[in-house]
Amino acid sequence: MRTPTLPILVLFFAAAASLHGCGPAQLQSDAMPRPEAASANPLLAASPLPLNYPPFDRIADAHFGPAFDAGMAEQLREVDAIASQTAPATLDNTLVALERSGRVLSRATTVFFALLGADQNDARKALQTSYAKRFAAHRDAIYLNGKLFARVEALHQTRATLGLDPESLRLVERTHTAFVRAGAKLDDTAKARLRAMNAELAALATEFGQRVLAEVNDAALVVDSEAELAGLPKEQIAAAATAARERKLEGKYLLALMNTTGQPPNTLLHSRAVRERLHRASMARGSRGNAHDTTAIVAKIAKLRAERAVLLGYATHAAYVLDDETARTPEAALGLLTKLAPIAVANAKREAADIAAFIRKDGGDFAPQAWDWAYYQEKVRRQRFDFDETQLKPYLELDRVLKDGVFFAAGKLYGITFKERRDLPVYHPDVRVFDVFEADGSQLAIFLFDPYARPSKRGGAWMNAYVPQSGLLGTKPVVANHLNIPKPPAGQPTLMTWDEVETAFHEFGHALHGMFSAVRYPTFAGTSVPRDFVEFPSQVNEMWAVWPEVLQNYARHHASSEAMPAALLQKVLSAQQFNQGFATTEYLAAALLDMRWHVLTADAVPEASGVMAFEAAALAKDGVDYALVPPRYRTPYFSHIMGGYAAGYYAYLWSEVLDADTVEWFKAKGGLTRANGDRFRQALLSRGGSVEAMTLVRDLLGREPVLAPLLERRGLAAPARK
Repeated sequence: MRTPTLPILVLFFAAAASLHGCGPAQLQSDAMPRPEAASANPLLAASPLPLNYPPFDRIADAHFGPAFDAGMAEQLREVDAIASQTAPATLDNTLVALERSGRVLSRATTVFFALLGADQNDARKALQTSYAKRFAAHRDAIYLNGKLFARVEALHQTRATLGLDPESLRLVERTHTAFVRAGAKLDDTAKARLRAMNAELAALATEFGQRVLAEVNDAALVVDSEAELAGLPKEQIAAAATAARERKLEGKYLLALMNTTGQPPNTLLHSRAVRERLHRASMARGSRGNAHDTTAIVAKIAKLRAERAVLLGYATHAAYVLDDETARTPEAALGLLTKLAPIAVANAKREAADIAAFIRKDGGDFAPQAWDWAYYQEKVRRQRFDFDETQLKPYLELDRVLKDGVFFAAGKLYGITFKERRDLPVYHPDVRVFDVFEADGSQLAIFLFDPYARPSKRGGAWMNAYVPQSGLLGTKPVVANHLNIPKPPAGQPTLMTWDEVETAFHEFGHALHGMFSAVRYPTFAGTSVPRDFVEFPSQVNEMWAVWPEVLQNYARHHASSEAMPAALLQKVLSAQQFNQGFATTEYLAAALLDMRWHVLTADAVPEASGVMAFEAAALAKDGVDYALVPPRYRTPYFSHIMGGYAAGYYAYLWSEVLDADTVEWFKAKGGLTRANGDRFRQALLSRGGSVEAMTLVRDLLGREPVLAPLLERRGLAAPARK
């Protein structure tokens, strides 16, 4: 998942707020700004560090509030000066001026929301709550400024006569669209109502995100004895003991929850009772009636979004969102999801039959349940392919995966190189920093890598840009990847699961999208593309995780450095379609749930007490109410759709259609070559949002994309192999 960059006009405060310690390089935690801190506020001026890299060692939490206030005031002055000009609107005096505006605010909010995701603390949570409505009001003050919109409208109406280059013409069109979609054409009464809605939605989204993170920590499973953790590697058991001690639970063990419904330890835990407890703890999050319950917030957000959509001229929130995506309509997105749902569920049921057969053969006298799936599918995998996850992990050490896998593939494709540096400050000791160089030795970007899970970090994996590229502003990219790999005890290697390896390649695909950006205007930088397109380049990058030349380079034993045996490597490749019925079904269930919430009209949104009943009915309606495969995210902890992916979670599958087809394009042209990498970079990765997304795909492939490669990849074109 990528976090949107922060172009000057489109301030993604609500989306960025869905993002999330302690050592000498960590930021200080001061709840109230001190005058002396504000007077030397490093956020008020451009960073003196290379490529405007944030001076984390100088930034205190006390600096954010004053920087927000100063930045908003500065940008409103800039906007007023643009709007109040007597000279006719031109590209330079209106849109380029807007692109240049708000530098202090952009710098401060970019750092703040990135840290809120990667290293949350009480001071930052308080700031987030305090400023949520103010940020929404600031955004509205720009987009709902009548004089400013009149200038944007004038440029839009005369755009064909202005002799603009293609990127400037697109800036005119996209800026006009952004203003209209934000309510610029509403009358004053409607604008006032919209401002109130936006403020309330911003506050609710902030509260939702904070409750979800608090619940993840609060609902962690406490286990009384080491015997109950049989099956887990010794380093995971040691980490569970350490986590318990940190909560003053001496002699016990703590299993932290991940943000997804499925919990990784259930793949290995022998104890069926512990697996069930862990699964139920995960499923109950956000709907337990405690202080972290989010059902009332969900109902309020869904109702407000539906009302706002009508105010803006759309039937539903989904119609509003998709009107500006490549899918265009909810019907198109739902069409893809519902087409695949019965095929995926049928495959999942065949996989469940395999699991049930294994349990009977193994002497079990019970029907499989959701908490059994991960545990027994690994046993079925081992039976069918003669390997399991535990055989892979010794060959998947983090540093090798990063340098000899992720970086190696990028070097082969694009000619770029990486050099780790330790002289730049970081916000947490676990963060690593790399200079990224072009083939000619010139600097391309700076890359931050934050691999480990911690209580202050939100779940999942994501990319963000601390400094987006812009020709207009003369900036080069500073981008970051964030993962949530459990940190091993001191002195132990970090051995990854296969899913974590694929995630590392995926997120680096987003990083490449940001680093290769070569646009003029900040609005179009890097990953500033439609949500149902943005996952496409990152999903393509996953292909290199299993490309033989790459896999052979990084899959080496952490102790002996011996390459993964060829037979095991072949088993990995042969098992790529294994368990795809489950994986596709859990994803589709979540994606369909998202769409069903956002095609509701306001009067159809249930009250808090009916949220879970609505979820059950929606899953049943779409035929994905399969108890053994619950949604990847349930409504009360579905942070994607309470943040920037509302009515957009379908985007992963929509993008995968493009991805699977593009993977075939790479294969047909020879795979891992500079020629292919340079073509992909030039035609797509460098263009950001400066060209219509599907135009980029058609230009790359030379035709319209097709669905068949996706069906084949996921084993959905024919019944799954028994």
